[in-house]
Parts: sequence; C-alpha cells; structure tokens
Amino acid sequence: MSKNKLFESVEIFDIGSKGQTIAKSNEGIVLMVKNGVPGDIVDIKTYRKKKNYFLGNIVNYQSYSKYRVNPKCEHFGLCGGCKLQNISYDYQTKLKENKIKHSFNKIFKNVNINPILKCKDKFNYRNKLEFSFTDNKWLTNDEIKKNNDIDRRGIGFHKAGMWDKIVDIKQCHLQEEPSNKIRIALKQFAKNNNISFYNSRLKKGLLRTVTIRSSSLNQFMVLVQFFENNEKDISLVMDFLKDSSKEIYSLLYCINNKENDSIYDREIILYEGKNYIEEKIKDLIFKIYPKSFFQTNIDQTIILYKIVEKFADLNGSEIVYDLYSGLGTISQFLAKKAKKVIGIESIEEAVNSAKESAIVNNINNVKFQTGDMKTIFTSNFIKKHGNPDIIITDPPRDGMHKDVIKEILKLKTKTIVYVSCNPATQLRDLEKLKEKYAILKVQPVDMFPHTDHVENVVLLKHKLIK
Repeated sequence: MSKNKLFESVEIFDIGSKGQTIAKSNEGIVLMVKNGVPGDIVDIKTYRKKKNYFLGNIVNYQSYSKYRVNPKCEHFGLCGGCKLQNISYDYQTKLKENKIKHSFNKIFKNVNINPILKCKDKFNYRNKLEFSFTDNKWLTNDEIKKNNDIDRRGIGFHKAGMWDKIVDIKQCHLQEEPSNKIRIALKQFAKNNNISFYNSRLKKGLLRTVTIRSSSLNQFMVLVQFFENNEKDISLVMDFLKDSSKEIYSLLYCINNKENDSIYDREIILYEGKNYIEEKIKDLIFKIYPKSFFQTNIDQTIILYKIVEKFADLNGSEIVYDLYSGLGTISQFLAKKAKKVIGIESIEEAVNSAKESAIVNNINNVKFQTGDMKTIFTSNFIKKHGNPDIIITDPPRDGMHKDVIKEILKLKTKTIVYVSCNPATQLRDLEKLKEKYAILKVQPVDMFPHTDHVENVVLLKHKLIK
C-alpha cells in the first residue's frame, strides 16, 4: 500500500505516546495522528508507513469529540509539552487508567487495579522546568507572513519532534510564579545587553539553558547553563538575576560546551545563596541539590508515598531494602515504622544528600550505599545487611536490570512494592517476577496532567511465604 492515502470518516479511539492519538480504518489499518481527541470523526491523509501502522495528518474534522476542550496554553500544538491539553482532564485520566488495565490484562489474570488517583491541581504542578535559549526560534505562520526582519532570539521548550527548534514561550502554566517572571526578565535583559543566545546547529552562543526549581517552602533555585566561558557576560547575567529576583534562594551556573545539555558531569558554581533548596514531605526535610533527582509534583508525591507505606504494611520488625533510593525520601518516609531500611543508589551526590537529611530528620535506622545496582545488590551485600522482609523498588524508566531481578528471585522476601514511571518496563519486570510472586494490588497515580505519563505502584506477595 502507498504511504500516501486518504482515509475518510475515521474515529479517533485512544491516545498513544508522545502526543499521538490512534485511529483504525474500516480495513483495520492503524493510524497515528496528532491533535486528535478520542471521539473525533476525521479524515486522515497518511505520509509515512511504519511496520504496524501509518503516520498521518488530520485534514478534516467531520465532527468533534464530546471530550474535546479548549487548551489553556496559547502554545498548545507547537510546544513539546502538555500534549493532551485538548482532552478533558477526567477523560485523560480515564484513558491512562484503561491503558494500565489493558496492559496488565494481557499478561496477568484477575488483577485488582484501583481507579487512578487524579491531581488536585491540573496546572502549576511542576517544581522543576528547564528552558532552552535559541537565536533561531520557531516562527509561527503569522510571523512568517509579516516578512519583516524578525528577532529570532527566544527562550522556551523544544518544538514537538524537533531537537534544534525552540518555541518562544510567553507564559507557561506548568510552574507557579515567579517562574515566568524570571524567564521573561532574563530574556529581555540579555536582548538589551546584546548577550548571545545559543545556536544548537552552529554550536555557538553564551546563554544555553536556565533551570528553575521550586519547593513547597517557597524556595527557588535558578541554574543558568552557559555554552561559552565569557566571564564578563556571565557576571552581567548572574548579577542581574541576583539583583532583580529577590525570591531566588539558590543561584548557580555552569559551563557546558558538550553536545548535550546534561549537567551531571559539569562543575556547578554557586553564585549567591545556598547550593540547595529544601522540600518538606510530611514532617521530613530534604535538601535538593542542582544534580538531584526529585519528583516534580510534590502533592502527588506525598500521595504516592502514602500508597507505598500502605502497601508495605510495616509493623516495626522488618528489614526494608529501598532499591534506587535517590535522595532517600521513601527510605526515610518508611523508617519510623521499620526495624531498618537499606537504601541503594548509584549517584553519589544523592546518597550524600540522603545521609545528610537522615541526620537532620533524626532518623537513625537507615543506611545508604552508593553503587551500580546490578553490581552492588548481590548475595554478599545481602549477607552483610540482612535478608529483606520487604523490597521497595523505584527504578528509572528503563526498569530493573535483569541481574537485579535474578537476585530478588533468589531471596525469600515476602513483599515487594514496585513503583514505576514507565508501566511498560514495569510489566516486563513483573513478568519475570511472576515465577515466585503474585500481584495483589495495582494503583496508578497521575503525576503529570496533560501528558500520557502515569506513575504506577504494584504490590507483590511471595507465593510460598505467608
């Protein structure tokens, strides 16, 4: 079949990944398109053939879905974020819940999947955003039609599907103020003072990114990433931020002339204030450093941890292993109800922060170990620290390494609580664990409204241990 074909009167029936929506023709051909809403009846023209589906564009809407809403953000459809903002929030979460149910039912039978837990705040829920500078911003059709000299400098998010084009954001609805105020003021200052913006194709320009982090304690961290080491202009920028934004609790910068924006191998330089901000979870205080991973929706994080606590059902006598422990937030959240908690994490800065916060929080029954999970989580490690009664695992999107799963299967651990930001890799791991473990409960949690992402917590019990 030709890659260019018109399909008429096709109904959008589901969401896919990365903002795509899914339709199916009368002949059973699967079609992936953007800007659709389940329930829309549309005409689709395809432009690319994949192995099991076609990519296409909606060329005509015959009727609109009852679940379609007007997006709040003026940049919707251009910006790479918030791709489900044209779908009512209640239906977004229903679609996510259905995906979890469908995925689990393909592999497991009679799994108890609880209704998804929704966000109270559908906007301004993120505590961390990274904005990219550009001297070659994406132009709207209106800007192109003006056919005048256009200032191509901007700061915002990547255009959907394009690594080298940035959409200049006027207002982002994902983070509370002063996030927009700081970003816009910095852009205008840089323009007024002829400070260069980064060009990702030509690999030149000073201002590369700015990351803004916030906490529920009203503390703000601003980290500016410079591509070039121009001390004079760097001082100009950092002095401006210091003097113009009194809300900033932690002001930092780094020089990054690599291909990518990752800062984990860069030296972070403190310019003003503290080199961390603090966050509170229940009665616990945690320090968040510039390289720290921390859940970006604090309200839903607290709900998530309460689910982990409920599933763990501790009575005070248990040895708990917290795999991929990060800043030790889950470890410390559970510590007061456990005999001992052992956290394992590969990032040394995170482990040091976890140890520091345990002292601040007066928690004496936690230990944190730095190391690659697949090499440190061995029989010798377990012999040294004790056989776990409960394992909490919260791995990155890639899921658990196969060697970690093999080690778990050797143990006689009664309970596993598996927290995942990627249900696909979670399912892959659960399929390997089902040899010895049964799934008792599944609890999806919506952490990121207007995206297809969902957090999922699964309670597993050993089949032979009562």
